[in-house]
Amino acid sequence: MKQLIKKSIFFFLLVSTMTTMQAQTGAQPQEVECLGVELDGSQTLRSKGKGKNKADAVEQAKKNAVWAVLFEGIHTGAAGCDMRPIVAEANAREKYEEYFNAFFRDNGGYKDYVSTEDEKRWSKDKTKNKYEVTYTITVRVLRPELKSRLRQDKIIKN
Repeated sequence: MKQLIKKSIFFFLLVSTMTTMQAQTGAQPQEVECLGVELDGSQTLRSKGKGKNKADAVEQAKKNAVWAVLFEGIHTGAAGCDMRPIVAEANAREKYEEYFNAFFRDNGGYKDYVSTEDEKRWSKDKTKNKYEVTYTITVRVLRPELKSRLRQDKIIKN
C-alpha cells in the first residue's frame, strides 16, 4: 500500500513538473507529421490548426507547418523528411522577433512557401467544439526556397 502511494505521488510530481516545464518553454505538442519528400526538396506534411472558423484554422495549420520546418524540425511520420530545423540558432526567434512577427502575420511571407497542391478532397479532418474548430490538412512546404530566403535576409548562414 505504501509503495502504491509513493508511486502515485511520484507520478503526480512527474506530470506536474512536465506540465510546468512545457508551459514555461512554450513547447507545443507536435502537430505536424511528415508524409513525404518531393524530388525538389519540398516536404509534404499533415498539419493541424485551430481557429474560430474554417479559414482561420486552415491558415493556422499552414503557419504551424512552416513554423515546424523553421524552428522544430519534423520528427513524426515518414522517415524521408529532414528532421533538422532550418533555423538552428538557439534564440533566433527572439533575436529576429520583428522579422518573424512580420513573416507570420496574416497574409505574411510564410504564404509564399506553403501550398495545398497536394491536398485531396478526403484528406481534411475536422473537429469542432463550441469555442473553436480544428482542421488537419495536407500541405507542401517549399523548404529549399524558404532556406534560400532566410540566407538572403541574413537570418541564417549557409
